[in-house]
Amino acid sequence: MLKNILLVGLGGGIGSVLRYAASLLINTKYFPYATFTVNIIGCFIIGLVFGLSIRDEAFLNNWKIILASGLCGGFTTFSAFSLESLGLMQSGKFGIALSYISLSIVLGILATFAGYQLIVKNG
Repeated sequence: MLKNILLVGLGGGIGSVLRYAASLLINTKYFPYATFTVNIIGCFIIGLVFGLSIRDEAFLNNWKIILASGLCGGFTTFSAFSLESLGLMQSGKFGIALSYISLSIVLGILATFAGYQLIVKNG
Protein backbone atom coordinates (compact mmCIF):
# COMPACT_ATOMS: atom_id res chain seq x y z
CA MET A 1 0.00 0.00 0.00
CA LEU A 2 2.71 2.50 0.96
CA LYS A 3 4.74 1.55 -2.11
CA ASN A 4 1.75 2.28 -4.36
CA ILE A 5 1.16 5.63 -2.68
CA LEU A 6 4.80 6.56 -3.26
CA LEU A 7 4.59 5.45 -6.90
CA VAL A 8 1.48 7.58 -7.46
CA GLY A 9 3.25 10.51 -5.78
CA LEU A 10 6.31 10.10 -7.99
CA GLY A 11 4.27 9.92 -11.18
CA GLY A 12 1.95 12.71 -10.03
CA GLY A 13 4.86 15.00 -9.27
CA ILE A 14 6.29 14.46 -12.74
CA GLY A 15 2.87 14.96 -14.34
CA SER A 16 2.27 18.17 -12.41
CA VAL A 17 5.64 19.61 -13.43
CA LEU A 18 4.95 18.70 -17.07
CA ARG A 19 1.52 20.35 -16.89
CA TYR A 20 3.03 23.55 -15.48
CA ALA A 21 5.74 23.52 -18.15
CA ALA A 22 3.08 23.11 -20.84
CA SER A 23 1.16 26.09 -19.46
CA LEU A 24 4.31 28.20 -19.66
CA LEU A 25 5.19 27.10 -23.18
CA ILE A 26 1.84 26.81 -24.93
CA ASN A 27 -0.86 29.04 -23.43
CA THR A 28 -2.31 32.03 -25.24
CA LYS A 29 -5.05 34.41 -24.23
CA TYR A 30 -7.27 33.40 -27.16
CA PHE A 31 -7.72 29.69 -26.49
CA PRO A 32 -6.57 27.46 -23.62
CA TYR A 33 -4.20 25.49 -25.85
CA ALA A 34 -2.08 24.24 -22.93
CA THR A 35 -5.02 22.67 -21.10
CA PHE A 36 -6.46 21.34 -24.35
CA THR A 37 -3.11 19.86 -25.39
CA VAL A 38 -2.44 18.36 -21.95
CA ASN A 39 -5.90 16.79 -21.84
CA ILE A 40 -5.53 15.18 -25.28
CA ILE A 41 -1.98 13.95 -24.60
CA GLY A 42 -3.08 12.61 -21.20
CA CYS A 43 -5.96 10.74 -22.84
CA PHE A 44 -3.56 9.26 -25.38
CA ILE A 45 -1.11 8.16 -22.67
CA ILE A 46 -3.80 6.59 -20.49
CA GLY A 47 -5.12 4.81 -23.59
CA LEU A 48 -1.64 3.41 -24.26
CA VAL A 49 -1.28 2.27 -20.65
CA PHE A 50 -4.74 0.70 -20.68
CA GLY A 51 -4.02 -1.06 -23.97
CA LEU A 52 -0.64 -2.33 -22.78
CA SER A 53 -2.10 -3.65 -19.56
CA ILE A 54 -4.71 -5.63 -21.47
CA ARG A 55 -2.43 -6.86 -24.26
CA ASP A 56 0.61 -7.69 -22.15
CA GLU A 57 0.12 -9.27 -18.76
CA ALA A 58 3.81 -8.67 -18.08
CA PHE A 59 3.12 -4.92 -18.08
CA LEU A 60 3.83 -4.43 -14.42
CA ASN A 61 1.23 -3.06 -12.08
CA ASN A 62 3.88 -0.62 -10.84
CA TRP A 63 4.03 0.97 -14.31
CA LYS A 64 0.23 1.22 -14.46
CA ILE A 65 0.25 2.96 -11.09
CA ILE A 66 3.06 5.36 -12.00
CA LEU A 67 1.80 6.18 -15.50
CA ALA A 68 -2.00 6.05 -15.25
CA SER A 69 -2.77 7.11 -11.67
CA GLY A 70 0.39 9.14 -11.11
CA LEU A 71 1.62 10.78 -14.31
CA CYS A 72 -1.77 11.14 -15.99
CA GLY A 73 -3.41 12.07 -12.69
CA GLY A 74 -0.91 14.85 -12.09
CA PHE A 75 -0.88 15.86 -15.74
CA THR A 76 -4.66 15.85 -16.21
CA THR A 77 -7.74 14.37 -14.60
CA PHE A 78 -9.48 14.55 -17.96
CA SER A 79 -7.66 11.37 -18.97
CA ALA A 80 -9.30 9.43 -16.11
CA PHE A 81 -12.68 10.92 -17.04
CA SER A 82 -12.12 9.84 -20.63
CA LEU A 83 -11.13 6.30 -19.64
CA GLU A 84 -14.13 5.92 -17.34
CA SER A 85 -16.44 7.18 -20.11
CA LEU A 86 -14.92 4.69 -22.55
CA GLY A 87 -15.37 1.88 -20.02
CA LEU A 88 -19.06 2.70 -19.62
CA MET A 89 -19.54 2.75 -23.40
CA GLN A 90 -17.66 -0.53 -23.86
CA SER A 91 -19.94 -2.08 -21.23
CA GLY A 92 -22.95 -1.02 -23.30
CA LYS A 93 -24.01 1.55 -20.72
CA PHE A 94 -24.48 4.33 -23.26
CA GLY A 95 -27.17 6.17 -21.30
CA ILE A 96 -25.05 6.20 -18.16
CA ALA A 97 -22.01 7.27 -20.21
CA LEU A 98 -23.93 10.14 -21.80
CA SER A 99 -25.26 11.20 -18.39
CA TYR A 100 -21.79 10.99 -16.84
CA ILE A 101 -20.19 13.01 -19.65
CA SER A 102 -22.94 15.63 -19.79
CA LEU A 103 -23.29 16.04 -16.04
CA SER A 104 -19.53 16.17 -15.51
CA ILE A 105 -19.10 18.94 -18.04
CA VAL A 106 -22.17 21.00 -17.15
CA LEU A 107 -21.89 20.60 -13.36
CA GLY A 108 -18.13 21.12 -13.50
CA ILE A 109 -18.58 24.45 -15.25
CA LEU A 110 -21.40 25.42 -12.88
CA ALA A 111 -19.32 24.46 -9.83
CA THR A 112 -16.39 26.49 -11.14
CA PHE A 113 -18.72 29.46 -11.67
CA ALA A 114 -20.27 29.03 -8.20
CA GLY A 115 -16.87 28.90 -6.52
CA TYR A 116 -15.72 31.92 -8.46
CA GLN A 117 -18.90 33.86 -7.62
CA LEU A 118 -18.63 32.91 -3.96
CA ILE A 119 -15.19 34.49 -3.80
CA VAL A 120 -15.93 37.49 -6.04
CA LYS A 121 -19.20 38.38 -4.27
CA ASN A 122 -17.77 37.91 -0.77
CA GLY A 123 -14.24 39.13 -1.45
